[in-house]
Amino acid sequence: MGNTNRFFQLAVWAAFTAGSGMVLAAEPAADGRKPGTNFVIVLADDLGYGDLSCFGSKEVHTPNLDRFASEGLRFTDCYASAPNCSPSRAGLMTGRTPYRVGIHNWIPMDSPMHVRRSEITIATLLRRAGYTTCHVGKWHLNGRFNKPDQPQPSDHGFDHWFSTQNNALPCHRNPDNFVRNGQPVGRLEGFSAQLVVDEAVRWLRSIRDPRKPFFLFVCFHEPHEPIATDHRFTQLYPSRGKPSPFDPDVSSYQAHHGNITQMDDAFGRLMRTLDELGLRNNTFVFFTSDNGPAITHWHPHGSAGPLRDKKGSLYEGGIRVPGILRWPGHVRPGEVTREPICGVDLLPTLCQIAEVPVPSDRAMDGASILPVLEGRPIERTTPLYWQFNYAHSEPKVAIRMGDWKLLARLNPTPPRPGIEFRNNDMTILKTAKLEGFELYNLRDDIRETTDLAEQQPERLQRMVEVLRRKYQEVRKESPVWPAWTWPRYEGQRIRKFREELRRRAQAGR
Repeated sequence: MGNTNRFFQLAVWAAFTAGSGMVLAAEPAADGRKPGTNFVIVLADDLGYGDLSCFGSKEVHTPNLDRFASEGLRFTDCYASAPNCSPSRAGLMTGRTPYRVGIHNWIPMDSPMHVRRSEITIATLLRRAGYTTCHVGKWHLNGRFNKPDQPQPSDHGFDHWFSTQNNALPCHRNPDNFVRNGQPVGRLEGFSAQLVVDEAVRWLRSIRDPRKPFFLFVCFHEPHEPIATDHRFTQLYPSRGKPSPFDPDVSSYQAHHGNITQMDDAFGRLMRTLDELGLRNNTFVFFTSDNGPAITHWHPHGSAGPLRDKKGSLYEGGIRVPGILRWPGHVRPGEVTREPICGVDLLPTLCQIAEVPVPSDRAMDGASILPVLEGRPIERTTPLYWQFNYAHSEPKVAIRMGDWKLLARLNPTPPRPGIEFRNNDMTILKTAKLEGFELYNLRDDIRETTDLAEQQPERLQRMVEVLRRKYQEVRKESPVWPAWTWPRYEGQRIRKFREELRRRAQAGR
């Protein structure tokens, strides 16, 4: 499609929606200046590629996200920055592959691992450019709030924050682990997604400076377990399978699927608030997930759709996730694209829209996705890259170039996935070599069933050379962390929680 024809279609659509009242006028600045584009990034936690109706689920009710997809652009080849939560968030926030940043695994409470002050986040860049900024929900980019040696959300660009370090255990009804601008909030009535959107709506309506464009980063905890589900959502699903260890009144099936619908309901309320405030027309809203479905012993119901494997794997099921963009006047409703995008692309994309220079003093791994909106491929100078030494899949490193994906193992093999840092973990990080390559054509083989490494020797060699260069570059830059083990009190808390789950299971609850 030519650009002239495309722009004509967009103009017709904009005129139609304006006339029908479907798109409300952008909120004007107080001094009459044309406002900048607002940004809302919404991140689900452990939501699989096949967990939404608009991505093929026949079981889960997600009416608000389905409507949102019909109003925007759906990315069939959208990737998280990593197959695990903290690394994925670090890549999204910095535009850099997480191992450059030093986020090698999920960050436990009191861990020394964190996104360092020297890193520059999209929130920092936008705030410097005059944006007002807010984070609500799961943070998970440091080991503890109010820890002097670790940056807080305010140190990474957020004017206002209402956040949890992680999900905490247990994160049930009346959660008491939220911190607002550095101060513990105390016990709250409600369910996680509701509380997160309550704060986002409060900020939009009465806290933000309406004279400034805004960046709102909404991080749901759902459907990561153990997040409690309002029974008005669990009752939408039949009781199936074993009882949920987190709620004695529902099955695990009801708890997991209801959790997604709970998130969908909160997302719908957030979108309605944008409409009520006249912000739809001038707001770029992107919805995605931090990694593939967990599919755990307690909640074995998440879905990666047709993809191979799940969270924690470098096969597609661990890193390919739902991706939906709504931006009236720039995206045609109901459009679908197969162009690969990744979490690291958000920083350069938002920078281009806001006319903010991308940092030039460090290696960046993402690229602007704006060419996709004009029907063109993304102009990448470096391939999409993933590294996760703690992956449960045998491959620990991967790149995608066009339709082709190359995966590699590491020698020596990193230790089993864990949460402690041992000296040999960091030694392997800096010395392991690539071997055991696998090659797949994702256009023809989305399930990654046929390894073409032997059938495509020339392509394999070219891609191996690219992967080796990228891997060595990232390995050289990646910081290391001191050896660390769980604090005694934290280990005791985890053990007590697990003992309670076993007691419930034995009691048949």
